[in-house]
Amino acid sequence: MIHENCIDPLPAVQSRHNTRWLTICGLMMAMNVALSSFGLPVPGGHLYLNDIIIVTAALILDPAGAFLVGGVGAFLGDFFFYPLPMFVSLVTHGLQAMAISYMAHHCFKGNRFLGVASAVLVGAVIMVTGYSLGRAYVYSTPAYAWIKLPYEILQALFGVICGPFLVWKLKLDEKVKKLIDGKY
Repeated sequence: MIHENCIDPLPAVQSRHNTRWLTICGLMMAMNVALSSFGLPVPGGHLYLNDIIIVTAALILDPAGAFLVGGVGAFLGDFFFYPLPMFVSLVTHGLQAMAISYMAHHCFKGNRFLGVASAVLVGAVIMVTGYSLGRAYVYSTPAYAWIKLPYEILQALFGVICGPFLVWKLKLDEKVKKLIDGKY
């Protein structure tokens, strides 16, 4: 029984993120896990295409959503299929996605192309540097990191080219915003 002079001990929590936002993040995380579960065979390992979805999500979502998709999604993909570098993936792809999202939405507001181009290039540098340092640490040899460096650069370039193309050509940013706002 509620008395008139009682104060509600659990006030409603106001949040910018809603269930639709969480669902979009979950869907993109699943796509990240799927794209990180298989790779194109290259000398010394595999070339993974999950940077495409990481960059796409980072250009569409806010930094928190980008971290969920990029960092947590890559972490889960590694956890399920190849757990050794999963923490490297969490930090590297998480920072990459957050940096891209923040820069694309807040830098060079007058010139969207320049903002997106600088954001994805900074993200590519973060990814290549993070994975090179992470591989040198995880595998205890910088030589392995040097062997994989060209393929890390190629993976980053896939994301740099395909991510913005998907967002602009398919107008994914507008469609996802409408989905999150409930206008579809």
